[in-house]
Amino acid sequence: MKLFILSADSFDEIKKISEELSEKKFIMIESEDNFALMKKRRYGNLLIQVVCLILALQVSMLFLFINLAYFAYSYLWASPHVLITTEKVGEDGEKLEFDSMDDVLNKANAIL
Repeated sequence: MKLFILSADSFDEIKKISEELSEKKFIMIESEDNFALMKKRRYGNLLIQVVCLILALQVSMLFLFINLAYFAYSYLWASPHVLITTEKVGEDGEKLEFDSMDDVLNKANAIL
């Protein structure tokens, strides 16, 4: 699970950014006055899953387990999470490093 952090100046800007991400199929997990947490579920590349299923039927059932492992990886660990916050420093006092919206969308829509 990759956490991306986006900066916002006010609650209105948080709402604006979250609406933009909602159009890109991100789902709101949690929201308060100073932050919003969103995620996009990834299920893996459909082409890879179909090829694994065909190979499982034709060659070996091992490909079925490979397909299941690929789906679990995509769903549990490759699904990106986005934190939109007005905070500039973390809990430990260090400045937060923010990502750009383009980086978030590019990595969220990556094939693998």
